Amino acid sequence: MVKQLERAFATTAFILVMGLYSGMAGAHGKVSLEQDTCVRGTQGSMVHLSMYQPQNEPSAQYCTEIPTEGETFFVVDLIDQALRNMPVAMRIVKGNSETEDETVSLLRADYHPDGVIGGRTNLDKGFYTVFITGESVPPVRYQYPLRVQQINYARVARSSMGPLIALLLLTLLGYKLVKSKRMQNWLASRRS
Repeated sequence: MVKQLERAFATTAFILVMGLYSGMAGAHGKVSLEQDTCVRGTQGSMVHLSMYQPQNEPSAQYCTEIPTEGETFFVVDLIDQALRNMPVAMRIVKGNSETEDETVSLLRADYHPDGVIGGRTNLDKGFYTVFITGESVPPVRYQYPLRVQQINYARVARSSMGPLIALLLLTLLGYKLVKSKRMQNWLASRRS
């Protein structure tokens, strides 16, 4: 019985550690370009979007999930040289339609030989879309959905899975321990 309890405890500890560690794997900044969720690629070219809110967290970098509303700085890195040699425009709209929804920020098509497009805008709570268009034939288009101060239920569910599984395993372990013959005998000896 003791070996079973030790094995159950070791398994529970392993699952708890893996559940807590898996959240660190999705961190932005230490992944290759192909795995970076802030990189978009089409027709052999790539761009990288970074959003910052230094008034809230000076060192934090965001991509599609902006935690608070307010002044937001954005930087688009034109990774491929071809994009640096053509006019590139950027538009942020509230909603998801480039033509029908309200434009919040617009950078007209211009050449960016240094490969960086930067600016700032004020974002309120809600859903936005960033459209980046390279004016070539055919046009090169990238699209980023943004969520500003919105609850991401999928992320909440993923982050709570590890602790929930650990709690269930500890509950099962406690139940098995209380129902074991040794524990029953020990409890009976304590009562008498």
